Amino acid sequence: MPTTSAYVVVFVVALASTFAITPLFRWAATRLGVVAMPTERAVHTTPIPYLGGVAMLFGFLVALGVAWASGGFEVMFDGASTALGVALGAVILCAVGTLDDVRDVSAPAKTAGIVFGGSVMYLLGVTLLYFRIPFVDGLIVLGPDLAPLVTVLWVVGMANAVNLIDGLDGLATGIVAIAAGSFFLYGHRLASNTPERLAVLAPENPSPLIAVIVAGICLGFLPHNFNPARIFMGDGGALMLGGLMAASTMLVGGQTSVEVSGQVFFFFAPLFIPFFVMGVPIFDTAFAIFRRARKRTGINEADKDHLHHRLMRLGHGHRRSVVILWLWTGLLSLFVLYPVYTSKGDGLVPIAVLALALVLLTFFYPGIRRVRREDEAEAVAEGAITAAAGGHEDDPEVTAP
Repeated sequence: MPTTSAYVVVFVVALASTFAITPLFRWAATRLGVVAMPTERAVHTTPIPYLGGVAMLFGFLVALGVAWASGGFEVMFDGASTALGVALGAVILCAVGTLDDVRDVSAPAKTAGIVFGGSVMYLLGVTLLYFRIPFVDGLIVLGPDLAPLVTVLWVVGMANAVNLIDGLDGLATGIVAIAAGSFFLYGHRLASNTPERLAVLAPENPSPLIAVIVAGICLGFLPHNFNPARIFMGDGGALMLGGLMAASTMLVGGQTSVEVSGQVFFFFAPLFIPFFVMGVPIFDTAFAIFRRARKRTGINEADKDHLHHRLMRLGHGHRRSVVILWLWTGLLSLFVLYPVYTSKGDGLVPIAVLALALVLLTFFYPGIRRVRREDEAEAVAEGAITAAAGGHEDDPEVTAP
């Protein structure tokens, strides 16, 4: 099994290489005119260069290469094509998204590109083999007829989920960083032998390695992308990160038939962990599809009704809206990690308290601030009316007609 120090080295390489190379791609995007122009839907007011996704892809490939060359992850590379499948899938998805950043690509063509990337992953071993239904005993084994379809749909869904949530500076980057860090801790725990149980994941499963690299490239890119952003990841970065998270979750939840008794729901149905850890973008995706279907508009038609847009309309600033959604992602991740590391399911009370605090912060704080502004405006207006009514008598500089 890879050591903790080996994971730390790969994480640092991913973070440092992405942080260092991003200014170069920002310069290149500016010179080539690959920039996001301000629009009615956009939050930014000045042109912002793209190609941040290519910078993150560079960091991902560098860190993966270091992991392969170091020998510390030999079990994950020798005789297995899974890591290669993840890398090729990431390259394809980044290429599809970057092409859309450079020149508009139709929705069917972009979807076809994502399907191609998911298919390459499937052919090289990144696939769902088992499927579990919550609160239902038994294990569904996906045969060769269903496994490719479900695998590709999973990649398409995750890629679009991250792409839709990428609406504020640093939002998608931070959410994926939290999700990937949580998946690393979760997968690393399942791959480790403990006195209470044997390892659930096979040593050659590269999911923890992929997750820790994704966390590293996101944190390396975040200083350049947080408000005010100096570079955007674009569709190239969003589709790539979604595909990498899809690969990581499939390798954890869909390739083990072991059922661990006495654990909470997500141990029984690890496939559904992404709905907790990636809950914010997945909920936003589902809500966007429902909203556009109700309005009878196209699913790919842009609007300003995503979660981050609604938070800003509530009165939150740009940065606070991003941090609130980060906190929600971290809280959802806690649902996964607490029972895994404590073997207890009684973490619901402190988590519920944190959830309540976040709800209050999300909905009531801007309301209080808005009411305060309205009261101040009303007081100013009343003062102006009073001054206007008696100003000619009290102001010595005003002369009578």
